[in-house]
Amino acid sequence: MSPVLHTLQSASPHAQVRLRSAASALEAQFLSEMLKATRVAEPRESFGGGAGEAQFASFMRDAYAEKLAEAGGIGLADRIVAAMEERGDV
Repeated sequence: MSPVLHTLQSASPHAQVRLRSAASALEAQFLSEMLKATRVAEPRESFGGGAGEAQFASFMRDAYAEKLAEAGGIGLADRIVAAMEERGDV
C-alpha cells in the first residue's frame, strides 16, 4: 500500500475527500499555469478564431489541466496529501 493511501485511511472520510479534492484542484491550477507557459491553446496567427478564441483560451487550458490532474497528473496532489497528513493537518 502506498504511503499516501495508508495515511489517508487514518483521517475521517469527509476530511479525506476534502483534502484530496483541494490537492487535485491545486495540481490542476499548477498544470494550467504550466500549459499557459508552453502556449497551449493559444490562438494561431493565421486562420485563427480571432478575439473570441483568444478570450476563451484560458478555459481550454483549464479544462486540459483538470483532465490531466484527474488522470493522475504529475503526482503533485499525492505529495500535497502526504505532506498534510505527515504534519497532522487533517
